[in-house]
Amino acid sequence: MMNSPPKDLPDALVSQVDRVLRSLLSVDRKTGRDNPATARGETELSAEERRHAAALMRINHAGEVAAQGLYHGQSTTARLGEVRAAMDEAAEEEFEHLKWCEERLAELGSRPSLLGPLWYAGAFAIGAAAGIAGDRWSLGFVAETERQVVHHLDEHLERLPEDDERSRAILRQMREDEEKHGATASAAGGAELPAPVRGLMTLTSRIMTRSAYWF
Repeated sequence: MMNSPPKDLPDALVSQVDRVLRSLLSVDRKTGRDNPATARGETELSAEERRHAAALMRINHAGEVAAQGLYHGQSTTARLGEVRAAMDEAAEEEFEHLKWCEERLAELGSRPSLLGPLWYAGAFAIGAAAGIAGDRWSLGFVAETERQVVHHLDEHLERLPEDDERSRAILRQMREDEEKHGATASAAGGAELPAPVRGLMTLTSRIMTRSAYWF
């Protein structure tokens, strides 16, 4: 006689499907904080400036889709309950970032990356693998990921049209949050990743950002 699945398995599957849909589809869901751009007035941008700003925000939206996959994957395979809870909490904050970027894209008359499912699936697999390797490596992966994200946000703040204060306000808040996530992961015992792994992460990030700029 076959053993029946654990009682909580259906709930876990439903929860994961809900996570995926929320990450990939536009959903009307209230987030904890207001969009940082709310207090900033819209400024006049040329057609080229709007196109460029939208492309940069599409990259950031794609990054947040990937962040959802990464944290969900790590949460799925984390061994310690407190690490799993920390991953879930970070994913919720990253979801705020995703919504803010999505709202700004709509304001700029643009759309998210068409490759969103690929970004999510790839990041989920990487996050799950990091969790399987152990919580210290999983936390170390978060710390290095956030370090690279902060660097790329600094670049985008430099590249945004000078008068695009709404996009800039969003990226500044995102930068503050990402820096906090990285510091928290390091303080929790995250291991420093080997140089080849860090290099591969940088290469993967470049592929994603260049693709998401156009697609």
